[in-house]
Amino acid sequence: MRSKQKEYLYRISCTNLKKWGNFMLEIIVPLLLLFTIALVKQIPVIGGNIKIALLVAALSSAIISGLAPLETLLAFIDGIDRLSWVIMLSIFGSIYAESQVRLGAMDTTLIGLRSVFGNSPKGLIAAIFITLIIAGSFLGDAIAAATVIGFLVINSLNELKVKPEQIGMIILVGASIGSIMPPISQGVFLSSSLIGIDPGPVIKIAYITVSIGALIAIFESFRFVKGRKMPEHLKTTQSISSILKERWMTLVPLGVLVAIVIANTGFDYNIFAEWTIFSAILNPLMEIPILQGITFQVVSAIIIALLVSFLFPIVRKETKGVLKGGLIKVSQTVQIQLCAGVMVGVFYASGLIEQVAVLTEGLAASMVKVGGAISMVIVGMLTGSQTTAQSVIVTFLGPILENMSVDPTFIAIGASHIAAAGQNMPPVGLTAFVVCGLIGGILNRQVDPLKVMVLALPNSFYFLMVGLIAWFIF
Repeated sequence: MRSKQKEYLYRISCTNLKKWGNFMLEIIVPLLLLFTIALVKQIPVIGGNIKIALLVAALSSAIISGLAPLETLLAFIDGIDRLSWVIMLSIFGSIYAESQVRLGAMDTTLIGLRSVFGNSPKGLIAAIFITLIIAGSFLGDAIAAATVIGFLVINSLNELKVKPEQIGMIILVGASIGSIMPPISQGVFLSSSLIGIDPGPVIKIAYITVSIGALIAIFESFRFVKGRKMPEHLKTTQSISSILKERWMTLVPLGVLVAIVIANTGFDYNIFAEWTIFSAILNPLMEIPILQGITFQVVSAIIIALLVSFLFPIVRKETKGVLKGGLIKVSQTVQIQLCAGVMVGVFYASGLIEQVAVLTEGLAASMVKVGGAISMVIVGMLTGSQTTAQSVIVTFLGPILENMSVDPTFIAIGASHIAAAGQNMPPVGLTAFVVCGLIGGILNRQVDPLKVMVLALPNSFYFLMVGLIAWFIF
């Protein structure tokens, strides 16, 4: 009798070990391939290419888990569909931002803000930060925002004798805060999509947390111009009323966008649900994978504002340039999002997400939260991409935290903020390298991206702290 029991227990243990071994193979091999390709730039052709790394991880997971070709293809579509809100937000947000540059809305915003904040160096820095944040929110992408606004502000800051690395920090932090600032918050939309929740409640909280981060960054940057005087030629001579009287037309599309978003977030009035003309167009799209991303309220609002922009001859005459410029600025981001979607879809189809959630049920909640946060920061730090950090970590971590009774809204808040913290930390902040290249080209000086990232650390630590509070307290 005992021998039969021993044999039975032996078979069970062997079966469990085999299952555990298969699981470890399914999860470790794809992630090992992902990080190896993404981080080892010495690998010929594909080294350092995040897009290739995500696709290889997806294909290896599909092969190891035994997905059939059709199942794999359907998984690709499902994964991209999960991120369709974010992808559509990036595409239409970038085209819209390009239209606003051509229309002059960005110039009007910067000039108007400078008038409001007065003719002082601190006022100029505040105006630049807010303009960067607005542009970053429109675009949903820090690199694009830094490029669009950087050309407008670098020479002015240089004439204030702000050091090149300090200029880099202002542009880097302002654009990065903008990329997570509602209403067009790529980081929040991505975390919400990966967890599978409505981003509306997350956006409302992000208004507060991101605004506090913006204020911290602005006040922290005032030290760069301490004791400086504003050169006469940089002072504004117009009042805000005269600026708006002269240039109010350039702000009409922005006003339409703001009105639609505020009506929804502030008064729970969604024109796309309430107005028959919009619901008749959008309802059929809700049934189409990937294209259904257009139907999300903020994306639809951007499209309406974009159509209003094309009513202006100056934008309409440059239709080709607006479309081309917008797509070029966001092309790399969208490509990474598509590849991340493919990987996410395969991980779900192969059952890895559920397996990870089950296997970690017995772990201490604090261990999972701290480990998840550290992992996300490291991935963001090493890849310079909050998109990659969230796609790799939140895909697994989200279901685990839900099993631990963490509110999904705060899972999304924590993930978006922690990923935003990691992407600008040393040593590989992609946005910092782009910003330094831009500043170096305009000023004809060498700019150290590592110093820029170090200067940006206080802001990164703030977002990390907010993310941890969201996970541990709520």
